[in-house]
Amino acid sequence: MSKPSRKKRSQEQPEKLGGKAYEKALKNLHVELVKLQEWVVAKGLKVCIVFEGRDGAGKGGTIKAITERVSPRVFRVVALPAPTEREKTQMYVQRYLGHLPAAGEVVIFDRSWYNRAGVERVMGFCSGEQVDKFLTGVPVFERVMVDSGIILIKYWLEVSADEQTRRLQDRINDGRKLWKLSPMDLKSYTRWDDYTQARDDMFQASDTAWAPWFVANSNDKRRARLNIISHLLSRIPYKDITRDQHVKLPKRGKIGKYTAVAYPFKFVEERF
Repeated sequence: MSKPSRKKRSQEQPEKLGGKAYEKALKNLHVELVKLQEWVVAKGLKVCIVFEGRDGAGKGGTIKAITERVSPRVFRVVALPAPTEREKTQMYVQRYLGHLPAAGEVVIFDRSWYNRAGVERVMGFCSGEQVDKFLTGVPVFERVMVDSGIILIKYWLEVSADEQTRRLQDRINDGRKLWKLSPMDLKSYTRWDDYTQARDDMFQASDTAWAPWFVANSNDKRRARLNIISHLLSRIPYKDITRDQHVKLPKRGKIGKYTAVAYPFKFVEERF
């Protein structure tokens, strides 16, 4: 069998996006995110964004790309740890309720209540009955959220098995990324098909008209980030009210009226 031509391969999978092109596009999208931020605050919108996907799919990097140029007082990231013993006795979604957005807020969940349909199911942290009850009830829960005025947007980042392997191995080899690799990641890595089935069942139950899932191909992290931010901006109608903010620096005034004391400051050593 002949190998596919380079042209055909490039049509099936675009080349990795270069750094300069990525930074240019991201800068423009960051400007739009600031406009969205000002609109959310001015109109008192409540926005909830959910990110789900396999380990190494690029959720953290995408969230960082969204939030790095906006106010943390408006864009708030929620990444909850494993539930405490007390939380395990609560209604399942209870620990998420206090993190939902109020007026003028954008809350981003780095994993969410869908842990029950994913990692908890695959790793055996809950029973099959609990999973079934969750999948039955989650559309109702999200309908209540939407009916209360929350704009709910759910993303699933889809990464290939080969790319996941490359990224997890990179975490092992790179001391800067080792903290991203948990013992749970190593255990779940061996259960690719179990996660695929869990994902499919989750979509079947919770891909609703009022809270649909949007899937982003994340094999190219840079393209995925740009595509998701662009899509996010398209899902929330907003106007540019930053033009109404005419900012001008005031006159500083004369410097030198006060003479600084000769205090023995302890300066940071300039090694670079």
